[in-house]
Amino acid sequence: MGAFLSLADSKGRTSENKEAFSGETCKRQRMSLISHEVNSRLIPSLPDEISIQIFARLPRVCYFSMKLVARNWKAAVMSHELFNLRKELGTTEEWLYLLTKVEDDKLLWHALDPWSRQWQRLPPMPNAVYEEESRKGLSALWMWSMMGPNINLANIVRGWLGQKDASQQLPFCGCAIGAVDGCLYVLGGLSRASAMRCVWRYDPVLNAWSEVTSMSTGRAYCRIGILNNKLYVVGGVSQDRGVLTPLQSAEVFDPCTCTWSQLPNIPFSKAQVLPSAFLADMLKPIATGVTSYRGTLCVPQSLYSWPFFVDVGGEIYNPETNSWIEMPIGMGDGWPAKKAGTKLSVVVDGELYAFDPSTSLNSGKMKVYDQKEDSWKVVIEKVPICDLTESESPYLLAGFHGKLQVITKDASHDIAVLQADVRDNLDSFSSTSSSLLTCSSREHSDLAELDRVVWKVIAKRNFGTAELVSCQVLDI
Repeated sequence: MGAFLSLADSKGRTSENKEAFSGETCKRQRMSLISHEVNSRLIPSLPDEISIQIFARLPRVCYFSMKLVARNWKAAVMSHELFNLRKELGTTEEWLYLLTKVEDDKLLWHALDPWSRQWQRLPPMPNAVYEEESRKGLSALWMWSMMGPNINLANIVRGWLGQKDASQQLPFCGCAIGAVDGCLYVLGGLSRASAMRCVWRYDPVLNAWSEVTSMSTGRAYCRIGILNNKLYVVGGVSQDRGVLTPLQSAEVFDPCTCTWSQLPNIPFSKAQVLPSAFLADMLKPIATGVTSYRGTLCVPQSLYSWPFFVDVGGEIYNPETNSWIEMPIGMGDGWPAKKAGTKLSVVVDGELYAFDPSTSLNSGKMKVYDQKEDSWKVVIEKVPICDLTESESPYLLAGFHGKLQVITKDASHDIAVLQADVRDNLDSFSSTSSSLLTCSSREHSDLAELDRVVWKVIAKRNFGTAELVSCQVLDI
């Protein structure tokens, strides 16, 4: 009997222990669920709506480390919702995106945060493009190694004179670069002497490249401008019967719908009034640049006949009337040329700037266009750009934070981003541009004042033998 009672008591205790154990297990499970629910939040004890508000106020450079905290943090900082909130709060930041060309003509992108002065390497662009369909209806997939979009245009357009093998050895070159709606775009180019239609887009939110709708026409060395949050592509060259020929066509890309629309052809007015048919056949008109200025697209032009380029003004496109008009004489004829076939400019605070290079070290001048007087005037007498004769692109222009920047290589071959406080030196010009440099004595006085411009190095980095190709500014 004692043994039985002892056994019964043991079973009772065992049953109680099981119930207690079962209760503890359920309690732990409930606590685990509660803990999981809390830990799934971006910041414990805070609603995600508040956490996102905090994230949106942090500098973008912090996001690279925040991605490593947790999966939900990574998803948050890579969401378009976060960057849309930054726009609403006015906490967007302007970053400089720099394209360089290194060994084997490989293109590499780098992003610069001007405030922290930190550089970030972008993922490489896709390494394959589709060759456009030939006249026989065949297509093929070609691997390519991209060459700089600024390869000497003169060496390519020799094909206009019938030299069909001018670019047969070029696997890929002549692509154009643009930025709209917070993304970078790489368009067209030449592959095996075939003009490409492909368009690639880099999304800095996702930190990834993707292919978007191709252009309607294959083109290389085209010019790109941005108006009303749309990307305009004008001119360039295409392949016709094995020979590269200039294009007068233009088209516009809407990033919201990912569609292309045709624009009226560029009239090239000056090319239509050449005195003889011989000259008209020999001198080929080309677009040498595009700048978005005061709600219009300004397209300077040149007439080309190997090995000469002759500046012949330009055309202006008005999106409201969907038409072209001839560029004012002073604007077109006086537009400083970066090099033969290329005119580089930038708009800062509504003013149009262009650099007038020189063959002497540190003697180039920065000019601004005076719309009232239809003339280009010197605003900065000396710009510290080294005379790198071996470089295809010794300098680039940019505008962010309301200032003018020059990107160049210094004497040590480091890539430097230089900034000038243009607004402090243009107070008199901005208020009454027509009153600037009205007489000889006034001119010398103003230039002496402008010589006091202090160029600040806001970033500097050694990229080895890399050459400058292009740059864009994204505000996200």
